[in-house]
Amino acid sequence: MSGQDTKNKPTRLGLYERPERQSVTSIEVVAIALSAIWVIAAVIFFVMMPDGAQAGFDGAGFLVTMLAIFMPVAMIWVAATAARASRIMREESQRLQSSIDAIRQAYLQQQQRGAVGAEPSSVTRKLDEIAAITKKTETALATFSTIRRDTRAPSVTPPAPAGPVEDQGRLELGTPAEELSPPLETSDFIRAMNFPETAEDEDGFAALRRALKDRNTAQMIQAAQDVLTLLSQDGIYMDDLRPDLARPEIWRQFSSGIRGRAVAPLGGIRDRSSLALTAGRMKQDPIFRDAAHHFLRKFDRMLSEFEPRATDSDIQALSETRTARAFMLLGRVAGTFD
Repeated sequence: MSGQDTKNKPTRLGLYERPERQSVTSIEVVAIALSAIWVIAAVIFFVMMPDGAQAGFDGAGFLVTMLAIFMPVAMIWVAATAARASRIMREESQRLQSSIDAIRQAYLQQQQRGAVGAEPSSVTRKLDEIAAITKKTETALATFSTIRRDTRAPSVTPPAPAGPVEDQGRLELGTPAEELSPPLETSDFIRAMNFPETAEDEDGFAALRRALKDRNTAQMIQAAQDVLTLLSQDGIYMDDLRPDLARPEIWRQFSSGIRGRAVAPLGGIRDRSSLALTAGRMKQDPIFRDAAHHFLRKFDRMLSEFEPRATDSDIQALSETRTARAFMLLGRVAGTFD
């Protein structure tokens, strides 16, 4: 018997269940009371009226009297109906808002659980491969330098020439290595900002290695790598974003220091879930917030140095890179374009 009762008992939906409403509420009680008071007052009025005055209630006078009696009652019930409808709308709005909040919390928890239990993303694997190749390159350079020092040690120094060497005084000590290396090509710089497409992208890795030799560019790449890795933990990948690209002149205005509505098109990311997840991470995670602000400062400085020598096509190509998309997303969340 108990099993049959359990089977026939309806399932409770909790937050998503439509609330049961009382058939008679305080609004109806007040309306009934006011209507009764008005009708009783009208009856007493007509009963206490002198006989001579009652003789005039015929035809149009009787119709006016009925309207005077029942019109206030009708207005009372119209107001009661409107108040009941307004209260129902408020309850439905609160229930809908609670449902939306619950769905959003469940979605965020699912995204976090999926990010923790999922395998390393493609962006993370690419960045790990880049770090491994960079480490190999540094190790090879260190090994090469050690070998050169070991081979020169036992060599015999040739005798100095008899005459004075005038060029010796022209050598400068302490010259930075980046000043001796050739300047980074614009195409290599843009390609490095996009990172290699796949593990077999030899041209992309070659451009990245050349870019890492430049100190400022290496710092920019490291900052971009940090934020891309943190964003991938929430399932946000730059390849999935399709931003509204801004014109090159807007990028030039931003690099010259213009802020506000004039450069608002730079925040062309429209993906609501990515914006919501990033905004939540910015508020709750201080490590992510510091990395994001550091990246925004580096990108702003890099753009100021890159813009004077870049053509419009170069700026357009830069805006399509993964680094630029990360800047659009984080800049919009941080209010950089407001």
